[in-house]
Amino acid sequence: MKKASSMLLAASTLALTCFAQPRQVNPAFNWFKNATKTIDYQLNKAANTYKPGQNPRSVNPDGKVRLAGLTDWTTGFFPGSLWYGYELTGDQKLADKAKRFTLALDSIRHIKNTHDLGFMLYCSYGNAYRITGDKTYLPVLTESAQHLYERFNPKVGVIRSWDFAPWHYPVIIDNMMNLEYLYWAANTFNKPAYAQAANTHAITTMKNHYRKDNSSYHVVDYDPATGQVLRKVTHQGLTDESAWARGQAWGLYGYTMCYANTKSQTFLDQAERIASFIMNHPRMPKDKVPVWDFDVHNALDIDERAPRDASAAAVIASALLDLSTHVKDGKKYVDYAEDILRSLSSDAYLAKPGENKFFILKHSVGAFLYNSEIDTPIDYADYYYLEALKRYASIKKINL
Repeated sequence: MKKASSMLLAASTLALTCFAQPRQVNPAFNWFKNATKTIDYQLNKAANTYKPGQNPRSVNPDGKVRLAGLTDWTTGFFPGSLWYGYELTGDQKLADKAKRFTLALDSIRHIKNTHDLGFMLYCSYGNAYRITGDKTYLPVLTESAQHLYERFNPKVGVIRSWDFAPWHYPVIIDNMMNLEYLYWAANTFNKPAYAQAANTHAITTMKNHYRKDNSSYHVVDYDPATGQVLRKVTHQGLTDESAWARGQAWGLYGYTMCYANTKSQTFLDQAERIASFIMNHPRMPKDKVPVWDFDVHNALDIDERAPRDASAAAVIASALLDLSTHVKDGKKYVDYAEDILRSLSSDAYLAKPGENKFFILKHSVGAFLYNSEIDTPIDYADYYYLEALKRYASIKKINL
């Protein structure tokens, strides 16, 4: 009895000691916890400041916020960021605000003249449905997916990007991102033709957009009657032959996502080749946040001629984390992505709470050649940063 009593007392003491100790947080993830606190504050303030249907896109040189209306290709990113913010923080207020900002985009279902419907609706309505399972989000997604599919030309083998001159049938590397919407819709709505179109687009793009060094052209213009390539140029990069940083990121993300949806080794091999180009590039800065184009000769200098692009870094990080889950030696991708996220979560790129017009990240570039959105916060940088953090938390098993 005495021995049993002693064991019971010891067990009780141990239990009390355990409950008395505060829960220990792994110091290695302090940067992550700090980032989520900032995210929660900034997103709540932004949602209270801006109006649904007029979403914050970036900040103009005069300090005024550039807003994204219903026809703006970036308009889905802010609602999507609210949804990711909710997942990262568990803050129910963010979920409520995300729903309000998402439903304000309802009329986008009628838009047919852009390939960016994935950005506009899959990032907003798609995340809303994924998280809530609420079928009221499905009619918009159903209708708009059909419009995106209708932009596919089987003779050319790609989905048309733009409808404006002077192009004949232009396809930009960015279009790889919108294929995710078609893959999802093919499965959700039993439309196998959608997935077939996405596959064909990815294969055609691989053939015509990529150079021998696995860098990508920005724009390929096709003859819509024959499918012949008319020219390979840039619209946002330094030169026609340069490696526009965000374009390389779009391709990496796109082919990784294509593999995730098809399990085609062709797509996985392409994703790894693009990853190698990016990760081993001699002009990648030490903090792994690229300048707006890899071929800017002074890429290792931080000055007005070579601003960094946090948006490209965020997309690369998210893509590499996804890629890591599909290969045997994924640690190298996780480690590289972690370096990026640590940089983006540092004072150099992460906004202080209440600053930066309530955007989360600083220092992105929209279109340098057009003097548009240079060294400014941008909504899609925030979106892919949040997605990357969520993927990182899943891989590292961080308790959110």
